[in-house]
Amino acid sequence: MLRFTFLILLVGFTFLQAMAQEFIPLWPKGKMPNSKGMNLKDSIANERVYRVGTPGMYAFLPSAQENKGGAVIICPGGGYERLAYVISGTQLAKWFNTMGMSAFVLNYRLPNSPDLKQRELGPLQDVQRAIRVVRANASKWGIKGDKIGVQGSSAGGHLAAMAGTQTNDVSAIGDSLNAISFRPDFMILVSPVINLGPYAHAGSRKNLLGEDASSELIEKFSQETQVTSTTPPAFLVHAFNDKTVSARNSLLFYGALLEKGVSASLHIFPQGGHAIALRNNPGSTEQWTSLCEAWMIEMGIIPQTLNK
Repeated sequence: MLRFTFLILLVGFTFLQAMAQEFIPLWPKGKMPNSKGMNLKDSIANERVYRVGTPGMYAFLPSAQENKGGAVIICPGGGYERLAYVISGTQLAKWFNTMGMSAFVLNYRLPNSPDLKQRELGPLQDVQRAIRVVRANASKWGIKGDKIGVQGSSAGGHLAAMAGTQTNDVSAIGDSLNAISFRPDFMILVSPVINLGPYAHAGSRKNLLGEDASSELIEKFSQETQVTSTTPPAFLVHAFNDKTVSARNSLLFYGALLEKGVSASLHIFPQGGHAIALRNNPGSTEQWTSLCEAWMIEMGIIPQTLNK
């Protein structure tokens, strides 16, 4: 009986190991840019990350039989103060997996980290590096190099939008990844923070830029001002009754994309507040995931049928 129990425990432990997601550090030891060299540990509580010591991403990969070749780097929200890595991270990753997409939940440095030399650059450096790492390993993971996008909710949406608009390379460290593009091929933004001026989420602006940000810095990090004709296409979701991040943020970004001739799909639902999630959304807001999947098929990010 004891031996049988041991076998059951061993099988269970092996199963848990198989189900565990691989954590992929972004930076080689001693090569992380914008760092003072402090040895910080991750701080996690109540399904939130409050400090990131080792930037990296958790890989959620579909089976080889279900893999459709698309990939997405997910930027969890949390006002640039914390990372809500479950509700705006792992839950979404598993949903992307059901469509045959590879998903990577990003653990990016928060601007309040005492290790950062320049607070506002840390998150952008990490997402640029993440895109490079995924693209560099595309063949290994069965990913198409031109089907790699970003997804973000709330402040994570601001970071995902930055990944799409910013053309300055702030993540180069002189290694082999320098030659690999850090630009995403598409953006999926849910209740995103976009504007850091009159329609800003005050907490996100303060946490990213500091207490007394200059007007020049505010304009630079207001993503509607950074859109160009080379910005990738976007899918935007927001709620009319969002009292935390005004729907004007999505409207401003959509307007800028339209002005530059960039394809975009905008959906502002009556309800949902600042709590649009994967499931259990009120009313018509529940349709956003189906609309997003249809958009990805329409844009050629994933095929309608499995590759043969």
